[in-house]
Amino acid sequence: MIFPENKNSIVTPASGLGLLKRILSASLLTVAIALSLILLSGTAPAWATLTDDRFDGTIFSLYAGNGSLVPPKAKLVDSFKRHKPVLLVFYTDDSSDSKQYAIVVSQLQEFYGRAADFMPITVDSLPPQPSPELTEPSHYYEGFVPQTLILDQSGKVVFNEKGQIPFEQVDDAFRKVFDLLPREKSIPLKRRVVNELNVELSK
Repeated sequence: MIFPENKNSIVTPASGLGLLKRILSASLLTVAIALSLILLSGTAPAWATLTDDRFDGTIFSLYAGNGSLVPPKAKLVDSFKRHKPVLLVFYTDDSSDSKQYAIVVSQLQEFYGRAADFMPITVDSLPPQPSPELTEPSHYYEGFVPQTLILDQSGKVVFNEKGQIPFEQVDDAFRKVFDLLPREKSIPLKRRVVNELNVELSK
């Protein structure tokens, strides 16, 4: 409640209504000015989308629904010691191709995540010059995102492709690494849509 300084002043319903109108008018004016500035500056609302090269956040959490992929749980040197195959994926969080491909990487982990080490590597973390060491991810990076490599149990590169690779193409390479039946002789994998961003695979 507002008390007037002059004790002789009387606060009437009409004066209170006038004060409320002035407050509402000032608020509406503020909102109108803010909207005008946004429109004039050309600044679009911050919506996360798959089709632009804008940074929205960690792509594996945001678009693949799989935050367990990053940071990688293993290092190349450890995989080599254990003779475990490796999937290396070079990406950036502000690449539309990387955003869309993150879903494929998550799908691949569902089937091969226990038998192989998955290592998504953001190129922002790489040194300026490639390392000569085979145990360093930068040794394999070729300046493109996304880039996908599979190293077999002996550490040999058996798959190296750039761009958005279909799940089936990487799956075929993994089948050779693990000596599994070819696709045409095994049960086909069926995709089950979970939401507009994530797709899971199920048999």
